Amino acid sequence: MTGPSPVATARRLTLWQDGAVPRRPALAGRRTADVVVVGAGFTGLWTALALTERDPSLEVVVLEAEEVAHGASGRNGGFVDPSLTHGIDNGRMHFPDELDELTRLGRENLDALTVDVERFGIDCDLRQVGMLDVATAPWQLEGVADSAEVYRSAGEDASVLDAAEVRALVDSPTYLGALHRRGAGATVDPGALARGLAAELDRRGVPLHESSPVTTLDRDGTGVRVETPTGRIHADHVVLATNAYSHRVLRRTARHFVPVHDYVLVTAPLRDDQLARIGWRGREGVADAGNQFHYYRLTPDDRILWGGYDAIYRYGNGVDRRDDHRRATYDLLARHFRATFPQLDDVRFERWWGGPIATTTRFTAVFGDALDGRVRYALGYTGLGVAATRFAGRVLTDRILDPSSPLLELRFTSTSPFPFPPEPLRWAGVTVTRRAIARADRRDGRRGPWLRALDAVGIGFGS
Repeated sequence: MTGPSPVATARRLTLWQDGAVPRRPALAGRRTADVVVVGAGFTGLWTALALTERDPSLEVVVLEAEEVAHGASGRNGGFVDPSLTHGIDNGRMHFPDELDELTRLGRENLDALTVDVERFGIDCDLRQVGMLDVATAPWQLEGVADSAEVYRSAGEDASVLDAAEVRALVDSPTYLGALHRRGAGATVDPGALARGLAAELDRRGVPLHESSPVTTLDRDGTGVRVETPTGRIHADHVVLATNAYSHRVLRRTARHFVPVHDYVLVTAPLRDDQLARIGWRGREGVADAGNQFHYYRLTPDDRILWGGYDAIYRYGNGVDRRDDHRRATYDLLARHFRATFPQLDDVRFERWWGGPIATTTRFTAVFGDALDGRVRYALGYTGLGVAATRFAGRVLTDRILDPSSPLLELRFTSTSPFPFPPEPLRWAGVTVTRRAIARADRRDGRRGPWLRALDAVGIGFGS
């Protein structure tokens, strides 16, 4: 990888930030609101839209510490998966009695997201492309076949491809087979999607203040006092939509998740002759079938976005900007890319970025409340939040406006995952688990005593 220091050019490094507009003004002075939404990533934007759609008379204010989609919403790979449960296998492990309902809700949610993009007039290159889970080691083939059967039983168009069939779609010498989910989801420009959602809030007259980090969140009479360095709001309700940064605003959320840093490389645009070497005419989203996996896709201008595999946890739930770049991981990803596509040895990397995502012990979002129910939150999408955040916005809206909603009776929305321990046990547990996962991949997928013990108590780490 060549080019300037990643840290030196971090401000506008993500591909999805290229269309960003000047920042909206920070909150100034004092005011009141019915609901303050903290965070202008996908969770916050979808929630503000759901609240104002349900009750246009509500006074909703959105506060963002940095800029729209500053966090994982603007750094992700742009995969729009219908699953609310981080895949059907994970859903079957944690919510077997609700899996059919959650699968249905996930499909409905993705369909509704597609409708929203059209009716809001958002130009974000949303494409229904399907998904390939590629086996790159013999032991992964059995898992691919098992997953295909589960997906088919849930009504999905899923099939198992042999090496020749998958290489006819995307050509890599490492592919031994694949699970092809033709209706599995879509790809999108997540930055453009987030900016389009924010623009819809502008059209509705919903104030959105960037550069407004929340410094105080506390009870104030019958409501909540929300303070920033330049302003204060008294609100009846607050929605905390800050995902991997949530513990900075509300410390109690730290028990639910760990922030892990995920990193991405993006190539220069491929020429026609370079693209022809690998095919990829269907532009499917691709992920490895191992426990440590890469995810990759073509961008609208025919770059390859290549990320994942080397998730890093920083002691004490660290989310410092200094950790948003890691040269050792970029170099590792580059080596893996060259091994997967040796026919693209003349393709250079032009972008690289990283940052924290939030993961829970069951890999699915957690919903909670604080300050006597005046603060609601959702977090922990583990990398599959582009669509799931829209569903989370619906749940958060119900928790404020419709407490009797059937959605709130689901175990998925009403129970919390097994909590993470405090430090130093947290760092030790994450470190041991990462090593055990890597060891399982080296040993043909065989899960050792530590992973089996986690499975037994309902902590299913598969990646």
